[in-house]
Amino acid sequence: MRTLITGGAGFIGSHLCERFLALGHEVVCVDNVITGTLGNVEHLRHHDRFEFIRHDVSHPLDVGDGPIDNVLHFASPASPVDYLQYPIQTLKVGSLGTHNTLGLAKLKKARYLLASTSEVYGDPQEHPQREEYWGHVNCVGTRGCYDEAKRFAEAMVMAYHRAHGVDTRIVRIFNTYGERMRLDDGRALPNFMGQALRGEPITVYGDGSQTRSFCYVSDLVDGIEKLLFTDSHEPVNLGNPDEVTILEFAREILELSGSKSPIVLKPLPQDDPKVRKPDISRARALLGWQPRVGRRDGLQRTLRYFQNKIAGQAGS
Repeated sequence: MRTLITGGAGFIGSHLCERFLALGHEVVCVDNVITGTLGNVEHLRHHDRFEFIRHDVSHPLDVGDGPIDNVLHFASPASPVDYLQYPIQTLKVGSLGTHNTLGLAKLKKARYLLASTSEVYGDPQEHPQREEYWGHVNCVGTRGCYDEAKRFAEAMVMAYHRAHGVDTRIVRIFNTYGERMRLDDGRALPNFMGQALRGEPITVYGDGSQTRSFCYVSDLVDGIEKLLFTDSHEPVNLGNPDEVTILEFAREILELSGSKSPIVLKPLPQDDPKVRKPDISRARALLGWQPRVGRRDGLQRTLRYFQNKIAGQAGS
């Protein structure tokens, strides 16, 4: 099989490149490296079944006459720091990029999988969040560029499925963490770990009572692989329902790292979700999937990765 992954040099995308190579696929990794990192796929560049194309999929993509069996559309800024810096690019890759990659899947008669997000639920009024929930999104708020780009992308995927018979899937990804996250991507986990390891104050927004549910990246990749090869076209939540408050989470990272950093509270950003927890009943029933890596184990693995990154930066 030949599998094309947009955003393949990103955090999750690079793990997907590894997984599909391990499955014996030829992998075409497409990334414009606006938020991805070439270092994430450097170890794959000499693999005889790996091809890297530097390209912005907001513009049409030509991959030649050869077959493409699977298209996984993961290209997009995905953290508040990134999509607030690149709001127009975020909207374009969610709309034009989705349109272009769906067109490619239609042309090649390929399976198509869209990386959507729990952010389609906005600041939810339903808890935990089921796929049937339509969400509570401020379309003109600062986060609207990401939330609405993904909501539009989902609508376009379903339109291509219904109008053109494209074999589509939609995964709604909840908070995911692990090796190859960027220390500066602005999300809670890399922020807390970077601050703890540098001895800086741990920045918690609001009073820290807002909740998140963190899924280790290998569990997510397992679920994505299962979903791609399942005949289901409705959105599927993938995430870990083990919910924790942000303040508790900060304390866990302090304890794991042995850091003496103080915790400081800062104002909550606009439209920051107060709760986030996936209902994964559909994934359990459809895929036989559920997370296997406990939070402490996953955090220890990720902490070691960041320790090595910071040590490498200090030594360079």
